[in-house]
Amino acid sequence: MGVTNLLCRAFAIWAGMPTSYKSTSTGMLAVCPKTLLTPELKDVKVNNPVPESGPKVLWCVAADGTKPLSACPGRAHLRHGASKAVAGARDSSGSSALNSFGILYVMLQGDLPPARRDPSLEFKTAWVGALAMGMIFFCSPIVSIFTDRIGCRATAASGATVAFIGLLSSSFTKSLEVRYFTYGILFGCGSSFAFQPSLVILGHYFKRRLGLANGIVAGGSCLFSISLPFFLKTVGKAIGLAHTFQVLSAFMFIQILLSLTFRPLLPPSSDSHQDGRDKLGSRSMKQQCGNQMQNYFSMRVFRKKTYRIWAFGIATAVLGYFVPYVHLIKYVEEAFKENQKDWILLVCLGAMSGLGRLVSGRIGDCIPGLKKIYLQVASFMLLGLMCMMIPQCQKFEDVIVVCLFLGLCDGFFITIMAPIAFELVGPMQASQAIGYLLGLMAIPMTAGPPVAGYLHDYFGTYHPSFYFAGIPPIIGGLVLSVVPLVHQRMLKKQQPDSGKDKMLVSETVMNGELLPGCPTTEAHI
Repeated sequence: MGVTNLLCRAFAIWAGMPTSYKSTSTGMLAVCPKTLLTPELKDVKVNNPVPESGPKVLWCVAADGTKPLSACPGRAHLRHGASKAVAGARDSSGSSALNSFGILYVMLQGDLPPARRDPSLEFKTAWVGALAMGMIFFCSPIVSIFTDRIGCRATAASGATVAFIGLLSSSFTKSLEVRYFTYGILFGCGSSFAFQPSLVILGHYFKRRLGLANGIVAGGSCLFSISLPFFLKTVGKAIGLAHTFQVLSAFMFIQILLSLTFRPLLPPSSDSHQDGRDKLGSRSMKQQCGNQMQNYFSMRVFRKKTYRIWAFGIATAVLGYFVPYVHLIKYVEEAFKENQKDWILLVCLGAMSGLGRLVSGRIGDCIPGLKKIYLQVASFMLLGLMCMMIPQCQKFEDVIVVCLFLGLCDGFFITIMAPIAFELVGPMQASQAIGYLLGLMAIPMTAGPPVAGYLHDYFGTYHPSFYFAGIPPIIGGLVLSVVPLVHQRMLKKQQPDSGKDKMLVSETVMNGELLPGCPTTEAHI
């Protein structure tokens, strides 16, 4: 037990969590490191003191003995802090199946009867994977609402269940049109509900090292991405596409169980619940519904000019993002007659993406404020250049080198997205900010692979497709580069002390408030 406590304390210091506890008549006091207290928290006044009655809750205090500042996770949550990051990577098989769609793309075409094949086969087959990827992003604003309403745990488990049904039902048909629904819609929608809560939950438990924690979580899923391409290639040849879908559905079933490991933060006091019920009881049903709709469909994040520019830039850049994942395997088969080792390309993408996520998470923690966005700028610019380099490759080994850089860019882009959202809109609106951003990405992510497939069907070669895929990331990177400049200009126009690079002070978490994704309905579980 002593070793466990020592390890927990070391992890707490590293992660910026409470380091010691004191028993009081009202609950447990968690003593946090002074480094955890930002300038905003040091000066904050406690509007809601520690309750004299109600459930025994845990309150954070500074190490110098100042007043409690906010509710925070208890000792059990501390010991499960590391498992949050591990459990957050439980979306691995869903995202990995989409990242390895290039192998499924070839298998889907081979599974069609000869009579069903036509000159636009590349275009039609690309829609299966494009719809799945597009649904992940299209459903994200809705997922944000469910995450805020019913919590990360219920949202993620429900999404994994829908994805399981989609994969399993895809094994019972050979029609592309039916798989548009089973794989593209059901699996894509379910993966969205399973994926986004893993981004939000990290903001509850990691403060100082949010970027590194996000990188560890995202990098964990890449371990599955590294092994899945070889697995799909081997198993697909042995048992066929239908049974391959059934095996993937078994992985999704495991994710349902892993999603249940999420734990919410502690609830506000019972007094605050009673006050809330009294206020709701004095309003009409129409007013209550209107207030709920206003809360969950709030567009306040779009009032920030920097967020609008950032979201538009990323939506532009991802038009060509998914094209290599879908068409690269088919391209090397056509250009180099290589169909035995083509899975190595997706392994390189997954491995370097994992490395990029770990490295970018650590680097992001060292870069203050919105300067983190320059990591995204560099990754998009390099990604666009590498897409244009694919047609210039003369050997299969050259394509491998290009894939290494593509994976690195992917890792930098994904990992730094959540920390930038927290910087732009603050922690209380981060869930909706991420949701709206992913929703804006849906249309270009869905359109990219089919457009590339259409260009192949029209020109008879993949060269125009990859040139097309490289242009949007470069344009998007240029747009993102102006966000820090606009942010600095806005700070200068506000007030004399606005030179500090910090989140919104008005969104500071006070006693009795919960972060997004931690509803009252989950609090007593």
